[in-house]
Amino acid sequence: MSETVTSDRLILAPHGVADFDEMAALWGDARVTPFLGGAPHSREDSWARLLRYAGSWALLGFGFWCVRRRDTGEFIGDIGYLDAKRTGVAGFGGDPEIGWSLTIAAQGQGFATEAVQAALGWGAGRFARTVAMIDPRNVASEAVAARCGFACFADAVYKETPTRLWEYRFLATRDHV
Repeated sequence: MSETVTSDRLILAPHGVADFDEMAALWGDARVTPFLGGAPHSREDSWARLLRYAGSWALLGFGFWCVRRRDTGEFIGDIGYLDAKRTGVAGFGGDPEIGWSLTIAAQGQGFATEAVQAALGWGAGRFARTVAMIDPRNVASEAVAARCGFACFADAVYKETPTRLWEYRFLATRDHV
């Protein structure tokens, strides 16, 4: 079952079909995708992503949220947890991966940091650790990870592209002693 998370300025809610056009615009924007696999996604690829998001919640109990501003309801991006079963890169150790992407208009305003902190708050008590895979050229995302308490622990190559792995260790809880 998926859950909605709020922060001071944001609402993180599971994606629905009504979010598709805005999500497809995000993933179809060539300014957003250089560090997220390269080429902009087609609407077909974005639709598959939406279905993957929904399936993750249904099968794993975690997934990605649609990020909206609380004051305007404006769509500003995606954030969440995934189990991508990545091959060719080690370091996840069975822990979920976390990822985020924001529209160009929402970048540089602290929304990514706020969204990541909200997602980490949701993950506390559910996970012991999460890993972010960040392209080393994506200085902004590396800064978000550092601000949120992630530590870079490995340089790697994924699909012939250099990447860095960043980990966040949740404080021990009764569930993770």
